[in-house]
Amino acid sequence: MTTEEKAGQVLLPSFKGKEVEAHAAAIERLHLAGSIIMGDNVPLDPQGRLDVSGMAAVNQRLAQAAAAGGRPWPGIIAVDQEGGQVARLGAPLTEWPTPMSYGAAGSVPLAKEAGQGLAAELVPLGFNVDFAPDTDVTVGPKDPTIGARSMSSDPGAAASLGVAFSQGMLAAGVLPAVKHFPGHGSVAVDSHVSLPVQPAAVADLGGRDWKPFGAAIAAGSPMVMTGHIAVPALQPGVPASLSGPTYAALRGLGFNGVAVTDALNMGAVAKQYPGGTAAVMALAAGADLLLMPADVGQAHAAIVQAVASGALPPERLDEAARRVATMMAWHGRTAAANGAPAGSGGALSARVSASAVTVLSGPCSGPLVPGAVRVAGGGPGDRARFEAAAARAGLSVGSGPLVSLIGYGGRGADGDIAVALDAPWPLQDSPAPVKIALYGRTDGAFDALAAVLAGKAPAPGKLPAAVGSFPAGTGCP
Repeated sequence: MTTEEKAGQVLLPSFKGKEVEAHAAAIERLHLAGSIIMGDNVPLDPQGRLDVSGMAAVNQRLAQAAAAGGRPWPGIIAVDQEGGQVARLGAPLTEWPTPMSYGAAGSVPLAKEAGQGLAAELVPLGFNVDFAPDTDVTVGPKDPTIGARSMSSDPGAAASLGVAFSQGMLAAGVLPAVKHFPGHGSVAVDSHVSLPVQPAAVADLGGRDWKPFGAAIAAGSPMVMTGHIAVPALQPGVPASLSGPTYAALRGLGFNGVAVTDALNMGAVAKQYPGGTAAVMALAAGADLLLMPADVGQAHAAIVQAVASGALPPERLDEAARRVATMMAWHGRTAAANGAPAGSGGALSARVSASAVTVLSGPCSGPLVPGAVRVAGGGPGDRARFEAAAARAGLSVGSGPLVSLIGYGGRGADGDIAVALDAPWPLQDSPAPVKIALYGRTDGAFDALAAVLAGKAPAPGKLPAAVGSFPAGTGCP
């Protein structure tokens, strides 16, 4: 491959809106690895739902562009689809609860089944990479960014559940990427906005944040995403995604796969390293795949120029391009086409929520409400979903105890029963006598909640992280 082709092979850009043809032309011209699909790229039908055939056509066009130069391996067609808050593709695809549900359910087989179920619906749309699962270990309310995207505050649980979810994705034919090394669940700043600093010593990181990554690597995970987090113990002031000592630490865990950066257009990087600087720095530091540079043309030119000037050793570009090509060649040769139709995971998603629902305080058996409830709070559509689920469970709505729904980023609510629909932290500030963590706002999650309220089902979940005075592991016996 020429230097220009190799420079393209390590770049995975996004694009604006519905400019598919212009983006396909850029993929061909710059020999790019492929593309990531973001929310504004998703075609919608007249009802505002995902246009399944339209999405498949977009991805087919981009895959065609990636193959135009005669490469024998498939281009990368990627998406961020974790479940919960991070889901670029909506209905009619299955809606999944937050990943913290797997920690609350505490079942490795269920996490694997869910990973396969989620990924299987991406295959018919033409996706072959999903930047999931998030294997960050959360530290609880002081973690403003990851929250319920984390499966657990327990490193061992985050490790085993993350591996299982990844193996499920691979079984469906989608490449997973565990994220965000060296650990985003224990910093108090959002890297989308500015640069978080991780003050922990390397020994402490190894015993907590790095455990899930070590487990993923031991299980053969093909990709690890590095986060925009500065770790003074490794390299002060430099985001991990651009830091040589960080990639050395990752390789020191035995990783031989593709190290991919988090999006290079995020505030933590873009503010400090404009133009093509970040791309060259990340590559020189040890990254293999550069995700979403702010300007892919600039990034490509900067890499080519850096090789020409000797600022970037050609062997480093060779190594990165070879790793990406090897991964995609392996995927093209081994991936079974285990696709599933849109929406086919609904029953499984509901089972995850039914296994996860957690009662922090209040009765563990019998009806929690006397056949009728009132409802308040939540985000758009939450109350309507709750009311529909209540009706299915035989509960009437309009009188009786008040159920207060707490949505993403919400605060502690009063009422008789407080229900957290995302991370459970707001329950620590709630005076409600009954506190329930639901970890999701899907129809299946609301069905699980209504069944517990009506006394028709137990709440088997256990808190995967401490919430105020409620320790991790709190739940009904």
